[in-house]
Amino acid sequence: MSFTTPDLYDAHEKDVQVAEPLFRNYGGAGRFSGSIATLRLHEDNSLVRTALEAPGNGRVLVIDGGGSLRCALVGDQLAVLAAKNGWAGIVVNGCIRDSVEIGRMDIGIKALNTNPRKSVKNGAGDRDVPVTFAGVTFRPGEFVYADEDGLLVCARRLD
Repeated sequence: MSFTTPDLYDAHEKDVQVAEPLFRNYGGAGRFSGSIATLRLHEDNSLVRTALEAPGNGRVLVIDGGGSLRCALVGDQLAVLAAKNGWAGIVVNGCIRDSVEIGRMDIGIKALNTNPRKSVKNGAGDRDVPVTFAGVTFRPGEFVYADEDGLLVCARRLD
């Protein structure tokens, strides 16, 4: 990928939302972009597995975990599944685990932090709904652009 978020911002300042700099890069791919698919859940990653089992087709899964730092919503097994099924990346408003293994994978993953505790699995949550965190709203079908400098959201494809 040849884009940088600073260049995209400069070229499309009026069209993009800029996420607050809350996220750390964990995946082996530091730069990723794609159409947005969303989940809203709380300390339950059942829907994460369900989403990542489907073909990603270069999309980015945006998970609003409410900013909880009490457990991980993505681990190495889910990251492998995402890469295998063609997801470009994952943005987690929450934690991941298995960060060293995930760092070796060719997938982009941004999250708030790490936590070794796994989540519950009750199947609770919502799919394909607008989610708002880090000062931006992520809507299914819009586009996210992420790199080492930050994360942008735009209603249309920029590259």
